[in-house]
Amino acid sequence: MDNKSPMPKCCGNVAASPAADLFIIGGGSAAFAAATRAVELGAHRVVIANDRLPIGGTCVNVGCVPSKTLIRAAEAVHRSRHSAFAGIETAGRVTNFAALMAEKRQLVAGLRQAKYEDVVGRLPALEVMTGRAQLLDRHTVLINGKPVKAGAVVIATGAAPAIPKIPGLLEPYCLTNESAFELNSLPESLIVLGGRYIALECAQMFARLGSRVTVLQRSERILPTESDQISGALTECLAAEGITLHTAIALQSVVHSQNVVHIKAQSRGRSRDFIANQLLVATGRKPNTANMGLEALGVRLDSRGFVEADETLQTSVPGVWAAGDVLGRNMFVYAAAYEGAIAAENALTGKSWRADYTALPWVIFTDPQVAGVGMDERQALAEGYQAQAATLPLRAVPRAIAAHDTRGLITLIRDKTTDQLLGARIVAAEGSELLMEAALAIKFGITIQQIRESFHPYLTLGEGIKLAAIAFDKNVSQLSCCAT
Repeated sequence: MDNKSPMPKCCGNVAASPAADLFIIGGGSAAFAAATRAVELGAHRVVIANDRLPIGGTCVNVGCVPSKTLIRAAEAVHRSRHSAFAGIETAGRVTNFAALMAEKRQLVAGLRQAKYEDVVGRLPALEVMTGRAQLLDRHTVLINGKPVKAGAVVIATGAAPAIPKIPGLLEPYCLTNESAFELNSLPESLIVLGGRYIALECAQMFARLGSRVTVLQRSERILPTESDQISGALTECLAAEGITLHTAIALQSVVHSQNVVHIKAQSRGRSRDFIANQLLVATGRKPNTANMGLEALGVRLDSRGFVEADETLQTSVPGVWAAGDVLGRNMFVYAAAYEGAIAAENALTGKSWRADYTALPWVIFTDPQVAGVGMDERQALAEGYQAQAATLPLRAVPRAIAAHDTRGLITLIRDKTTDQLLGARIVAAEGSELLMEAALAIKFGITIQQIRESFHPYLTLGEGIKLAAIAFDKNVSQLSCCAT
């Protein structure tokens, strides 16, 4: 949203319709953000139509919540096996994988109840219907064989795992993030297809829990949209933990037989064979837009089937809006919620608030974490900025030295003309916790000099942001600890 035009607390002029003021197709974070915003604006009836996943969508059921709790569990095992300090012996192992998964299910169920189902109960104007919805026209939605009239419609159906078209590769015989987090026994060996967010998080998680993991990536390196420096830093860390990474892999066929997966591939002119007990596919996402009547209505889809929408989140059909992963833009739960609120606001008030992703932060929850916000140096130069990058290795951060964990780096990108921060890339054990200072600096135009002049407590990882800012003009390794 344009940060110069904050949303009003209430529109005050939402007209009641014979049916629903707002009909939302989807039941995840974008849908609930749209619904709660609509109720705040005074809508008399808001309908959510949910299908496929339980209420709450990807994040709480098969995405953020289950993955992050299992990643922390895997980290606990890893830390217990590898002490960084002299004179300390530790040991740990997974003794009951099924119990760990049961605990995960309990967490998911509790958060789904508290953050979604209980929310419905507190909003009398909100109604949830279960079933697949189809658009008959821009003001009529068909669900469970019955048409429902609506003043406006928001499409928030999200996305699902995409299975590449490889001979023998069929979803019933492979894992995705939706099924991998439901296993009751730990795979002895696992092949992971993909080299981005989901693939790398799952690869390290399963490896730390005890699986023998091989990653197969189509591109020349993992994280192909990031710099060689970022990709290389994470590759080194994952390989050091015993994860086998193969890049430039072209899959040819997949054969499943008696709990064994056999993959034939080509890599740099050589034939390769890979065998494991399980196969996890994390090669991308596809939109949930099929059989909804979108194309017949005139809602434009891109070449991959994602809904096209303008900056106000309105589709090509007036009165029909879209938000969340179904757009294929920024597939993060917080971005989806942001978009859902904007879509509802614009749909019900006639306003034209615009989505603004300039300071959108993102995190890959590997260990070390990879986190970023804004542009990297290459992107900034392409946009015409007088861009300059400064990189600080974690071995120059006192907190990392004291913790005996100096894996990673902090890179800041500034505009040399204005000294304003344009972006940041971080590889660090808790890189996500460093990110928001950079995000806020970008959002509010804080300069590198202002970051340098701000207090940062000694022996915090956050001090690394200040040291990286200093690194534009000074050699940090030659400075006293506190003379910064």
